[in-house]
Order: sequence, then C-alpha cells, then structure tokens
Amino acid sequence: MVNLKNYEQIISELEPYNAKLVAVSKTKSTDDINILFNHGQKAFGENYVQELAGKQQIIPNIEWHFVGHLQSNKVKILPPVTKLIHGIDSVHLLKIINRQALQNNKIQDCLLQIHIAKEETKFGFSFEEADSLLNSGILKSFKNISIKGLMGIATATTENNLIQNEFKSLRAFYLKNTSSEMKILSMGMTSDYKIALEEGSTMVRIGSAIFGERL
Repeated sequence: MVNLKNYEQIISELEPYNAKLVAVSKTKSTDDINILFNHGQKAFGENYVQELAGKQQIIPNIEWHFVGHLQSNKVKILPPVTKLIHGIDSVHLLKIINRQALQNNKIQDCLLQIHIAKEETKFGFSFEEADSLLNSGILKSFKNISIKGLMGIATATTENNLIQNEFKSLRAFYLKNTSSEMKILSMGMTSDYKIALEEGSTMVRIGSAIFGERL
C-alpha cells in the first residue's frame, strides 16, 4: 500500500537540496504506481527489464528509469521505453546500448555506476576505470548515448560514518568530472538517503519507505 504521508515527507526533505526522487516500484502493482503518479510523482524506477516493459505498456506516460543490474541480453527492450538507465558498469554494456539506441533512433541517457561499497557483490567501475573511461575519448564514439552523471550504492551497514565516507568519495570524483552534460549524482536509497543528501546527491532511489516492504 502506498504511504502518501511518507512520500510527502520525503519530498519535503528533498526540496532544500533540489534533489529528484525516483520512486522504486519493483514488484508493485500499476494501481499503486498510478496512486503515486496522480499524487504528483513523475519518475519511477524498476529493477527488472521485463517488468518495466510490461508496466510501461499499461502506463506509458510515466518517466521510467531502469535502476537494476542490467544483463546485456536484455538491453534491446530498454531504449524504446526508458528515460534513464542507471548502473552502467562496463564498456561492453555501453556498446550494446549504443547499438540498440541507434536502431530506435534515440539518444539514450545513462549513468555510470561507480563501485564505492566494501561488498564485492556490488557492481560498478572502480574510480580508476571510470577516470580512464571519461578521459579516453571512448564515450564520444557512442553517438547514441549521453552520460548524464554517476551513481553509486553504499555498503549495507549501520555504520553511518562508512556510508558517509563512501558517498563523500563519490561526490569528490563527480566534482572532478562534472560537465554541462553530467548533472546527476545518484546516490541514496531508503536506508541512507538522508546521508546521501548531506553529501551532495541530486537523485535518490526510494522504494520501501513509500510502497512498503516487498513481498
């Protein structure tokens, strides 16, 4: 069930930072999504490609974001239906997205994912890999991709100092590489978005605080 009280509280918390909310609606019904959409929320994030595509057919006028880990064999589904692809973690994936975006006559907006967490299970470029990519000229060869910024996921921990330092390191890297195109710093989820905002996040991805725990 959608918690509109929590939603309004989160929106009020984001306003002083001029940060954008992506409401993560994975496994949630289109009825729940419509409730929040009619309440003013425009951007919704999905973790599974086919679930996003199915929901987009039912509610096409929503700004859909793909926020999950993307497998290369499912890329072709996204360009026709997705505003922003978060979590790009390899040059190989960029090549495939560029090809599919070209076939759809579209410039696909993307974020590069940077690995900032202690957990090896999380994905992303290292700072060194991302720095090399951003300064190599490779991205300019992808004519149908626009890199709009960076995203990162902090360690799943109750140690707020560790989370803060991880977000701080990502923001420092972002500030070194920001440009007229790269305006998004996406970091912060339900458990840590308040820390992320303090550390300069411009976009947060929040699901359970709005939609409740997933089944």
